[in-house]
Amino acid sequence: MSSSRTRRRPHASRPDAVQKPRGAFHPRVQLVGPEHFGIVSVDCAKARSKWMLADFFGAILVPPTIVEHNRTAFDVAVAQLRQALRDHDLRDQLVAIERTGRYHHPVRRAFAAAGFETRIVHPFATSRLRQPRDPGNKTDDTDLAAIHLAAVNGFALVEHGLDEAWTTLQILIRHRRELVRKTTTLRTQIREHLDAALPGFAACFDDLWERDCAWHLVRHFASAQDLHAAGLDGLCRSLDAGGVRYQRRTLTPVLDWAAQAAAPDLGAVARRRFALALEDDRCQKSQEIQALERDIAAALSQTPYILLLSFPGVNVVSTADFAGEMGPIEHYANSRAITGRAGLRPSRYQSDQVDKANGPLIRCCNRKLRAAILRAADNLIKCNHHFNALAHTWKLHGKDARHTRVKVASRFCRIAYQIVAGRQVFRHPSIQGRHYILAKLMAFHREHKTDAPAMLRDLQAALQQVPVQEHAAEAKPLHEELDRIQRGGRRGPQLLGDILPIVLARLGVAEIQSSSGEDPT
Repeated sequence: MSSSRTRRRPHASRPDAVQKPRGAFHPRVQLVGPEHFGIVSVDCAKARSKWMLADFFGAILVPPTIVEHNRTAFDVAVAQLRQALRDHDLRDQLVAIERTGRYHHPVRRAFAAAGFETRIVHPFATSRLRQPRDPGNKTDDTDLAAIHLAAVNGFALVEHGLDEAWTTLQILIRHRRELVRKTTTLRTQIREHLDAALPGFAACFDDLWERDCAWHLVRHFASAQDLHAAGLDGLCRSLDAGGVRYQRRTLTPVLDWAAQAAAPDLGAVARRRFALALEDDRCQKSQEIQALERDIAAALSQTPYILLLSFPGVNVVSTADFAGEMGPIEHYANSRAITGRAGLRPSRYQSDQVDKANGPLIRCCNRKLRAAILRAADNLIKCNHHFNALAHTWKLHGKDARHTRVKVASRFCRIAYQIVAGRQVFRHPSIQGRHYILAKLMAFHREHKTDAPAMLRDLQAALQQVPVQEHAAEAKPLHEELDRIQRGGRRGPQLLGDILPIVLARLGVAEIQSSSGEDPT
């Protein structure tokens, strides 16, 4: 059924003032008077900073003063500022601090702990306001003047802080991302050295990085001639002695390669040694990544973002990546606030009759958040049938792949906001069914070989975030898994046989006693 209703752009897209909403404080200035409103400008550096106090009109009340980054110096600066506020009858004030890597954090914490409102000025704003005023002269004092101008013009922004739990999650996901990047680089270096020492050996395996037998052979046989001389029985004896799992049929391509392998590069012995050393480093980093992902899942289970696991195509790692860069959902008024902070909109250039409205994505944004959202969009295009079909349709209509990626990312933000802010599970009119949060989290922990107490702790924490009306639905796959275990349908240690009755009892959908003797409460 069609609707005659037309979509209009929200009125909020037309600002009522020139200043940024999070940077405006002019009603406070009008209340006390410009001559009674003080602005503290702070230019930060690594070991020390310089600060200055001026009123709203720019009259300097405390000249540029250096403060060392230690507790005593901060206490002296705060005392000096309080005295200046009394001497000049300043009835309201704020502290504008220029963002400088992470060196502005000690200054911000010191002034915030003293009870002053602290705001952050982006270096881009400082640079643009300094150059017209004093071109070719970049000093700390000219930066302080530019910071003051930025604050007056509404570019000193209020930023929401993160508590210990959110900060820890953000640190974990960023460190994991860095380790993944380093591991990818190591793979490239390993392949280069391995192809030089044993040309063509890597092609004998469909996945070189998941085959322990491949690396055992590289460690114990220095060349293709040694592999060929050992033969199939010799390779099997070596692998059996090393306790490495393998199948005899996987060794046949290795022997076929060894029989006609090309000559290695010069320095093959050193190349092989470097490849093995780098492989050890890669394995260690892979173990660190797996341990980090367990910690990330534990931190994610404490947040409402765990509800995003009900979204088909979204996994634990991508959810945690998104949650860590987002922070508390209460910091966002709507989904447009998310896409605005992430810069998921095209840049625009308009002058007179010229209007280029569909330029590249804006440059000034939170790029880590944008990258997390775009990674989630990539997962949806690949793993979610609805978005995969949409991407295919848009491709047939000649849409650019980048356009498709941004469109899916924007839709993901809208759906994610409804799920997390509304404390509900996934619902979408165009997609049938949803995934189950506890089942997905349980599968993640099985894959990561998490111990039973940690798995139970995370499942119970996630259960606190699941709406009560969804408990029965969440219990269904857990009941099925428990039935398979009790019927002997799964091999190996069955830790889930002890965990599932406790989780089901907490769901309140069945009275099931734990076979481990643990108290479900």
